[in-house]
Amino acid sequence: MVTTPELRRVRVFLLMALLVAAQAVAAADKRSEKPYALIFGTVYAPDNRPAYGVQVRIRRADQKKARWELYSDHQGEFAQRVPAGEADYIISVLSDKHQSPVERTVHVNKDERVDIGLHLAK
Repeated sequence: MVTTPELRRVRVFLLMALLVAAQAVAAADKRSEKPYALIFGTVYAPDNRPAYGVQVRIRRADQKKARWELYSDHQGEFAQRVPAGEADYIISVLSDKHQSPVERTVHVNKDERVDIGLHLAK
């Protein structure tokens, strides 16, 4: 294939334009992500082992209905992103095997990570 210097310049120009466009898209994606806080917890069974498949509900303290509902994984862990800013959240866990629900309140400041441990009773 025979290429002329002009054709080479066009190819280089198109490649540079493609790279610039890709960088602009990546920068726009980073700017669109809103700041968040993270509530990370571990659910323990009465024998102090991690509890798998336990339903976790999270709501703001000033609201009555849970906004997030998730389940603990095989290590008994769960994680939920919540909006950044100062707020109190109530975390409730209830397992089919254990009768009494456990409820704890956590306080979030700005965009931090809050860790919590929840122990189920018999």
